[in-house]
Amino acid sequence: MLLRSPASRPGLALALACFCLAAPVASFAAPAAKFDVLELTIEDAHNAFKSKRLTARQLTQAYLDRIAAYDQKGPLVNCIISVNPQALADADKIDAEFARTGKLIGPMHGVPVLVKDEIDVANMATTQGTVVFKDYITPLDAFPVAKLRAAGAIILAKTTLSEFAGGDTYSALSGNSRNPYALDRTVGGSSGGSGGALAANFGLIAIGEETSSSLKRPAAWGALAGMRPTPGLISRSGMWDGHPVPTAQMGPMTRTVTDLAKMMDIMVGYDPEDPITAFGVMHTPKSYTSYLDKNALKGARIGVIREAIGSGSKPDAPDFKKVDAVFQKALGELQAAGAVLVDIVIPDLKTLQAKRASDPAKTEEALKVYLSRNPNSQFKNQEDINKHPAMATSFKTMVAKYRAEHPESATAGGVGYTGGSGRSGGPRAAADPARILEAQRAREQLLMNMAKVMADAKVTALAYKAVEHQPTLIKEATTPPYKSNGGVVSLNTFLIYTPTITVPMGFDADGIPAGLAFLGLPYSDAELIKLAYAYEQATKHRKPPASVPAL
Repeated sequence: MLLRSPASRPGLALALACFCLAAPVASFAAPAAKFDVLELTIEDAHNAFKSKRLTARQLTQAYLDRIAAYDQKGPLVNCIISVNPQALADADKIDAEFARTGKLIGPMHGVPVLVKDEIDVANMATTQGTVVFKDYITPLDAFPVAKLRAAGAIILAKTTLSEFAGGDTYSALSGNSRNPYALDRTVGGSSGGSGGALAANFGLIAIGEETSSSLKRPAAWGALAGMRPTPGLISRSGMWDGHPVPTAQMGPMTRTVTDLAKMMDIMVGYDPEDPITAFGVMHTPKSYTSYLDKNALKGARIGVIREAIGSGSKPDAPDFKKVDAVFQKALGELQAAGAVLVDIVIPDLKTLQAKRASDPAKTEEALKVYLSRNPNSQFKNQEDINKHPAMATSFKTMVAKYRAEHPESATAGGVGYTGGSGRSGGPRAAADPARILEAQRAREQLLMNMAKVMADAKVTALAYKAVEHQPTLIKEATTPPYKSNGGVVSLNTFLIYTPTITVPMGFDADGIPAGLAFLGLPYSDAELIKLAYAYEQATKHRKPPASVPAL
């Protein structure tokens, strides 16, 4: 059965229609010419605000116009679940304050933000990508969302994701999200909506989340910069799969590394509600933007992982070779920028990483912590979710049922419908204490192996392909035997505290983006940002997709 995007979404269409009919703020004259928001950066927007060429309302409206034109029409990108009905009103308040003071209200003044829909925005539904949660209205912002608002950001829309944030971006709620660079292929997942919408210029910046490869994958396939920071830097309060599970982590997704560093400056911070953030207090620089050095690759020693380390990778496959060709070119670009590359092999990497296991007890506790922030929640625990009648018709349930009936399909076409380790949402296997202990020991050993290899080679970071294969064709992924992506690299999240950043490394022979990832030891986030920025500035690989041109 092929799950298709809905032909229309009445609520979304009505909201966008209302936005389009709204009048501009009276205190600002409309610009003489239409302002082009394609590939806009935070600095571009702020310069336009200061010169009175643009208002926060006009910028917000411009992105709403793009969503109206391209998300459910035209290329049908289908990466938006809902728009914030208060977005224009929030923009008006920001414009009014700027008119009164002549000053930007904060570093995110008037910046429209896209939010993955497993992260709470006050008074909007957090659907978790499933019909089960489509009416789940939360009263509080997630901690990083509140920080962005306080810095002047405008929450523009919630983006699509896989059901319960587990796998690629297909669901019974919103259908299939399409990659704007290749409309017949997936955007990745589970943060696919944030990646696809940002790549399509539906907002200025976006928030994603990663438990396995949920942020790196859509960032790579959307020609974006994306970061899964070291746990302890960004709070998970108000996010599905937060405390006490350490693995899942919110992170910034942007079109430039500069904007990513600016997001980190705001999102990072101690939150008593998420105790893991106590670890980050002594590891936070005054500003991540101070690490933006275009010459940082000169003399930098970088370890290169050349072997295939992604799950289900097939080095002989044509699409693997196409991605590898881009990677080999990227290595040459690193050297041309002055980097010293050292080939690295981490002992027992695949054997140890294969022992990955989750702790269902922690996952259950994390769910209760999340639901407890909403006193009006109709769900109190996993059992309440499993009892919901929509669970039986979810895409995730349908795939699980097929795989149970056809066990040979689980490995026939890739890695299966996965993407989150131990995700809530649906029945889970009973806890296996022996497996959990074995996974913990494997994690400790692998981190030690990695650190020792890096120390011996005197390298500050490791470079590898963010994803080792091209995006899956949607038709193949949503019909039996439900082929899924191979080449998904989840080394950093297996090790938990190792941060990674992804930056565009160009386009393969089919015109599909590929991402270069830098991996570091715990709390080396700023150093990774420095390397990614220098590579970005040396190459300038980011290009917008042709399917969603300027209006």
